[in-house]
Amino acid sequence: MSRLIAVVEDESDIANLVELHLKKANFRVKKFADGSSFLQFLEYETPALVILDLMLPDMDGIEICKFIRGNKRYSTIPIIMLTARSEEADRVLGLEIGADDYIVKPFSPRELVARVKAVLRRAEKQETPEILNIGDVVKIDLSRHKVWVYKKEIELTPTEFKILSLLAERKGWVFSRRQILQYLWGNDKIVLERTVDVHIKHLREKLGEAGRFIKNVRGVGYKLEP
Repeated sequence: MSRLIAVVEDESDIANLVELHLKKANFRVKKFADGSSFLQFLEYETPALVILDLMLPDMDGIEICKFIRGNKRYSTIPIIMLTARSEEADRVLGLEIGADDYIVKPFSPRELVARVKAVLRRAEKQETPEILNIGDVVKIDLSRHKVWVYKKEIELTPTEFKILSLLAERKGWVFSRRQILQYLWGNDKIVLERTVDVHIKHLREKLGEAGRFIKNVRGVGYKLEP
């Protein structure tokens, strides 16, 4: 599935131009004309990267960047600032508060796409190791798709393995049912959110005593907490 890029930009001509070139590069794109609608979207889905204008009609992009970096659930999302602010002080501030890159308008769409790819490559190099551990109880081998509980291998379906890996990669993060479905199938399948509950139930049963690590966050979704 192609990765989702969130474009937070109130100038429709620029947003449409960015969308056009990102889609040509096989990315999915979701556009937002203000900060509020983007922050509401974050509650349901996590993009692979955010292209963020600093001057928005309802809030400053700097504040949005600070919010993302200060929130454990979103803090690893790469951010590229796209703005008319060209002063060195603005660039330095943007990078200091956590932006991964800073592009000044007017800009080259081809360069923007190249920078998006470069930032995503850097982010991928920092991703989770091949072996994940949940305390001293559960061991997950991501490369071989194997799971051990108290050193005894257990059999999981591909879907159960993906859910467990997702939760284990971000221990303590709360994932909504919609986010889990998006991670599993993207937009390729129409699946009821109730399906997640069924997979979690089976996963807990197979994990046995270790199933207690998967917590139900009432009204939201699930998290893994040893």
